[in-house]
Amino acid sequence: MTSIEAELDPLESEDDLFEHFNFTVDKGQQLLRIDKYLQLKIANQSRSRIQTGIDAGSVKVNDKIIKSNYKVKPFDEISVSFAHPPRDKEIHPENIPLDILFEDNELIIVNKPAGMVVHPAHGNWDGTLVNALLYHCNQLPGGEGIRPGLVHRIDKDTSGILIIAKSDYSMTHLAKQFYEHSIKRTYYAVCWGVPKENKGTLIGKIGRSPKDRKVMMMYPESYEEGKIAITHYEVIENFGFCSLVKFNLETGRTHQIRAHAQSINHPLFADSAYGGDKIRNVSNAIPSFKTFVENLFKTCNRQALHAFSLEIEHPKTHKRLYFEKDFPIDMQELLNKLRSIKQ
Repeated sequence: MTSIEAELDPLESEDDLFEHFNFTVDKGQQLLRIDKYLQLKIANQSRSRIQTGIDAGSVKVNDKIIKSNYKVKPFDEISVSFAHPPRDKEIHPENIPLDILFEDNELIIVNKPAGMVVHPAHGNWDGTLVNALLYHCNQLPGGEGIRPGLVHRIDKDTSGILIIAKSDYSMTHLAKQFYEHSIKRTYYAVCWGVPKENKGTLIGKIGRSPKDRKVMMMYPESYEEGKIAITHYEVIENFGFCSLVKFNLETGRTHQIRAHAQSINHPLFADSAYGGDKIRNVSNAIPSFKTFVENLFKTCNRQALHAFSLEIEHPKTHKRLYFEKDFPIDMQELLNKLRSIKQ
């Protein structure tokens, strides 16, 4: 995340917003309701929260969704994915305008502007999206912590679509969708250079850079540490020294697109954390190239990355919902200036 010191933890990914548990029932286990069994196995979990998770489909036995009255049997394989309990910190509601794309009793879809931090953290307790949401909603699940309603995040200087849960049930159901990678997300970015392959998939482990803990790096899949990250990309427009690239996330790691793009030597335009704020790929075909690029940096002075679309299953109706939001003004102007050199 840009301005990482203003975020909760530079190493937290979306998976870190969830709790994951796996159990194999002992061979001597007597028949016992699944909710009672999990209350015994998982520390600090109320029975009502466990039942909410079961109702939301976040508990599976032998890879099948079950009901609260299911009785565990020896050798049952149980998997659990709950939204992680928030950390304690009082957050004050603030009357900050929100760009709401959709809202009902279960969720809110918002378009976050670049420059807004998603949730409060050390050194940044005010002016965040969460402060605005608490004013708008009055109450959100996990409202006593610093991440009420959040099931995913985007970086401070990334613009675009975010989903927020308005009930415990929806928070658990959406957490399950993120964990199972059934939520579809499309991002667009302006990258330095043009990837050799027009389409491809980037796979590797994301972990902390040994030189700078605020920056993430890609490592081979065989690397012992880090978490596997999968990003699908497609080049949409070729500007010679830059390109417009579409990214689809299969996983949701910290800085995933930014680190993946940098790993193939195509960092995002103006991304100061990953080398995108330096002039690269000098073009002799463009008069006063240095001046032209410096003007582009002024047009879009943050990483040129936008969360364009989101597709989810509604937690209650189970209908597929699709949302999209076109580029903000700074990225539109950046693309217009890049397109002007092609004419």
